[in-house]
Amino acid sequence: MNIAVLGAGAWGTALAISFAARHNVTLWTRDAGQVAAMLETRRNRRYLPDVALPDNLVLGHDLQAVLHDAQLVIVAVPVSGLRGTLQQIASLSAPVGVIWLCKGFESETSLLPHQIVDELLPPEFPCGALTGPSFAQEVARGLPTALTLASKDSEFAQQTAKALHHSRLRIYSSTDVVGVEIGGAIKNVLAIAAGICDGMQMGLNARAALLTRGLAEMTRLGLLMGGKAETLGGLSGVGDLILTCTGDLSRNRQVGMLLARHQSLPNILKELGHVAEGVYTAREVQRVAKEYQAEMPICQAVYRVLYEDMDADKAVEMLLSRQPGEEFSSSEKHPVLN
Repeated sequence: MNIAVLGAGAWGTALAISFAARHNVTLWTRDAGQVAAMLETRRNRRYLPDVALPDNLVLGHDLQAVLHDAQLVIVAVPVSGLRGTLQQIASLSAPVGVIWLCKGFESETSLLPHQIVDELLPPEFPCGALTGPSFAQEVARGLPTALTLASKDSEFAQQTAKALHHSRLRIYSSTDVVGVEIGGAIKNVLAIAAGICDGMQMGLNARAALLTRGLAEMTRLGLLMGGKAETLGGLSGVGDLILTCTGDLSRNRQVGMLLARHQSLPNILKELGHVAEGVYTAREVQRVAKEYQAEMPICQAVYRVLYEDMDADKAVEMLLSRQPGEEFSSSEKHPVLN
């Protein structure tokens, strides 16, 4: 299969490396200088400096040329870049399968990625979301990983998952696009909360409680928006939540740990040098939760730390002082943690 990966960040590069073992892959970036540097060194020095690029991985910056022979396009840009990239695909490419990797809500519109796709790509373009618990460095090194490919078109999801699946990258198919996207979005916000918890050295008991209560918030909003409970309890929900909230490679968790040390958000983002989607997703989750009247106290606390200058210590105190109730609620369509 001829695959075009659009976006040479860590995740796009990692998947390009992984898929190049079985497919003809071209990795695209708009930066001609970055292409030249990668051609010279056969490495992506900025994002994955320790992993060599396969000899058969093609690099390019001419989008029209990259899309010309592509049978599958993998969009590996942040949510903020998704709309513009899709507009280019729609104008430059014949109908082709499109998969996006980004997680979160679009700023200002609060749209999930599939809603942006629905606006911009004609129905002749089969499409889906590839997501799940994965750190780019581990995928690039060939360590075992499992992901979910979700599409409203079950045949596209199954056939594409089968084509991309290999012994080190297990890919399952799903039709619950909303569920996998909600899981991928909310877990980044919760990872900031987990980082605050760990940065304040609150202990493993507190982290376990945080993850469990965070899963309740993720499930509550996911069900209200039309996702399935089993999806949120799967790879793209609880699986991604566990990884992002506990792994040292998680940028969102790093943001939380630095907030716990009373560093300012601008300095934190400058120090990271990479996109931490949870920072921007927290703002949109606040809006969406209000729209759906979903109780999400942990996500709200993260929002207040990030955007209302609430001290992390105060946010933790606010959460701990909440009145406890019954753990499970049966008043909703699918019982979830209260």
